[in-house]
Amino acid sequence: MASSLDAAASAFAALLFWTALGWPISRRLFPHPLILPSAPALGWAVHNALALPVLLLIGFSATTVMTLAAFALIGSAALCFGKIDPGKEIAQESVPSWAYLAAVLLALAPAAAVIPEHVGDSVIVASPIFDHAKLPIIDAIARLGLPPANPFFGGLGEPGRLAYYYLWYFSAAQLSVVLSLSGWEADIALTWFSAFSSLALMMGLALWFARRRIAPLCVLLFAATASLRFVLGASLGKQWLDGLLAYPTGFAGWLFQAAWVPQHLMSATCVVLAVLLMSRLAQRQSLLLLTALVLAVVAAFESSTWVGGITFLLAAAAAFPVLLLKLEPHARVRFAASLVAAGVLSVLLATPLLRDEIAAVGLRGSGSPIVLDHFEVLGSLLPSSARRVLDLPAYWLLLLPIEFPATFAAGSVALVTLLASHKLEPDQQLAGAALATLLGASLAIPWLLVSTLADNNDLGLRAILPGAMILIVFSAAGLSLWLSQARRIAAGAALAGLLLGWPDAVQIVYGNVLGLPPQPGNVFARTPAMWEAVRRHSAPSERVANNPLLLAQMTPWPVNLSWALLSNRSSCFAGRELTLVYASLPRQRLAEIDALFVRVFSGGGSSSDVRELAVRFGCRVVVLTLQDGAWQHDPFARSELYRLVKATPDGWRIYRSVLPADARPAP
Repeated sequence: MASSLDAAASAFAALLFWTALGWPISRRLFPHPLILPSAPALGWAVHNALALPVLLLIGFSATTVMTLAAFALIGSAALCFGKIDPGKEIAQESVPSWAYLAAVLLALAPAAAVIPEHVGDSVIVASPIFDHAKLPIIDAIARLGLPPANPFFGGLGEPGRLAYYYLWYFSAAQLSVVLSLSGWEADIALTWFSAFSSLALMMGLALWFARRRIAPLCVLLFAATASLRFVLGASLGKQWLDGLLAYPTGFAGWLFQAAWVPQHLMSATCVVLAVLLMSRLAQRQSLLLLTALVLAVVAAFESSTWVGGITFLLAAAAAFPVLLLKLEPHARVRFAASLVAAGVLSVLLATPLLRDEIAAVGLRGSGSPIVLDHFEVLGSLLPSSARRVLDLPAYWLLLLPIEFPATFAAGSVALVTLLASHKLEPDQQLAGAALATLLGASLAIPWLLVSTLADNNDLGLRAILPGAMILIVFSAAGLSLWLSQARRIAAGAALAGLLLGWPDAVQIVYGNVLGLPPQPGNVFARTPAMWEAVRRHSAPSERVANNPLLLAQMTPWPVNLSWALLSNRSSCFAGRELTLVYASLPRQRLAEIDALFVRVFSGGGSSSDVRELAVRFGCRVVVLTLQDGAWQHDPFARSELYRLVKATPDGWRIYRSVLPADARPAP
């Protein structure tokens, strides 16, 4: 199982390393209050956006990763000795050290959702672990190098093409090979780092705009809020609430999404950085500024197509004319040329992942990945014809106030009043205008656009993240100003929003840390020994097969969790939920393959089904457990294609294919 201590030590090492890389850059690009708060995310973005193409060329190993990291540290140290803008040396407020310590603790809330909990002889996991079942990407990169093999599905002898944005997992794989971590431990460490770096940037922005030392504390208070659904359900009745509103699918704020999808949160943090850098580029030309913008954009896109691709592209298109109109005429051509250059360089640097993403969409054959449609807000109390019309205004009037009770109104009002106050410095005014356009795009995209590649609307659920961060920033800035100016109504309304958002947040944190549902944890606790035996009987590049529905009760939706967290081996078919998102398969073909594997491991498989696994899908090793229906009706024991290599009488059996490794299916 994953070690919490190893994960914590690795998270601290990651923070030190990427902050050390980012600080010399941020001190040349940002005003004093933003230098240290932006350093972790900026260092992560710059390092990983550059490291990926370099390691694709020279090979991925512990030696090459450490060598590249050493060169990165030397380069960042060289930046420490040059001159910087004298204006940055003016004494200004800094985020207090106690705020960083508080952010360290708050970032533990999402990280705790990924940490296993030992209860007697059982091991229990929290619900967000479902979305961390993609961490075999980390193991695959650490084990097999780059480009990453698809650990979820692949034909005979094929590494498979990974149809996913993987920069976040690539960065975790670097931690894994350098610090000798499992993929699970690296995932925990990077989940914490992503949450902390996001909080740090928001604290710095709130301090910069408000110039109040209490602003960073307000950021933490607003970040630790969640939906109004819990309060409404308790006061109005859950049945009535479920009829009024559509079932929640993950459209939520910072605290919830930081635990479920840290890769999208890291992308959102890079998007906010990129928009800030755009506003800085509008003020002055700098090669370092242009380079940082390019790398932040690339890191955002390669961590999340939905956030760093679609959302940033639309936000940048909206921010460009806003920033252009605020410039003097003589500076407009230069600014436009700089953005064109940044766009071209970003596309060139992101070409490998961009090409794979486009190819994956074509291979799925599912039509357009994004369609124009509304976000479903209202529930079954209303007829479908009425819902289709009323969902459009209900998004703004119901969904956003309910999901962001502490920040939607407070952040929007504070942002508008700050921009209209004429009390901001020119650089703050530009940055505020650019962030306002990002907020508008982040809120509008879920309203009108829907992604179709998976069962849920990933675009709508994740595009909200940059907007959620901006609302937190300006809610905190606004509250700190209203308190200092004795604006009791505004401050009271903001504090009331905080109180309304905390009950659901307490429930989320409790669920991540303590309130874990009943699970077959005693069986799960015994599977590490099984997967250790599998690794002894399989080569690192070989694919294994096990029941894709094994221990399906561990997660809210069935997923092959034991394999994902513990095997450190690729699967020939990891199950429908994982293969749907991470492999380029048409849905009909996916359904056929899923039915085949479920049939075999449930005990209804035929000899021809077993041959399919061995010959067509390249399952070199097969694992049966006592929980599988095939345990009593074992088709592999009767097959001439597999031989038993390891077994325990009350636990598991491991079979290995007797076919040559290069055996091919008949045409």
